[in-house]
Amino acid sequence: MRLWAVAVALLLLPSIVHAQARECRVPDRIEAPRAVPIPSGERRVTPVTRHILALSWSPEFCRTRRGDRRHRMQCGGIANGGAGRFGFILHGLWPETNGPRWPQWCRPVTALPRALVREHLCTTPSVSLIQREWAKHGSCMTRDPARYLRAGTILYRAIRYPDMNALSRRPLTVGQFARAFAAANRGISPDMVRVQSNARGWLTEVRICLARNFRPQRCPRWQRGARSNERLRIWRGGA
Repeated sequence: MRLWAVAVALLLLPSIVHAQARECRVPDRIEAPRAVPIPSGERRVTPVTRHILALSWSPEFCRTRRGDRRHRMQCGGIANGGAGRFGFILHGLWPETNGPRWPQWCRPVTALPRALVREHLCTTPSVSLIQREWAKHGSCMTRDPARYLRAGTILYRAIRYPDMNALSRRPLTVGQFARAFAAANRGISPDMVRVQSNARGWLTEVRICLARNFRPQRCPRWQRGARSNERLRIWRGGA
């Protein structure tokens, strides 16, 4: 997989804007990454023909996890030993195929170097999530974890966002949010975006469909999200 092709996607997107993290400062000490074994029966090696860029809405994730030590890096805030306050974070860059059985856990991988993980904690503020994404998804794209993580970070930093505060304060449907998200990004249309919400109708994640060369493309029918006419609410994190 030629991850240098990420640069092609940037031709369609605006200049890099660091609007995802309200503040971020990686603590001097972080936990040591631990290798994640392949779950029994979960290994699936299929051709990579497309990708998903998954962006999680951190305020909703942290809504019930602020006091959980396992998620302190993302949800604790700098004063409590975390990395900062976040809006959208990078959940992961996922390889996909021409059907719903995407590749995953393609080969065993070792624990990531701590220094490499530190480089990406303002993008994905969780040591365990970075390790898991590399093991589950990155292992199907390249043998070089630095290239995999760098590719996801480049794409993540190229994304721009609508005014989330304004959107959170008015009646909103999934379709309206998808249109607002697409309008903020040149080269992305609403049918290239899938919006995820929880059972209570709160925004949890945005997934952008990408071609094999990382250009945004229309999402296939099997790439599901919340229905366009569903009501969508956005938690601001108490702000």
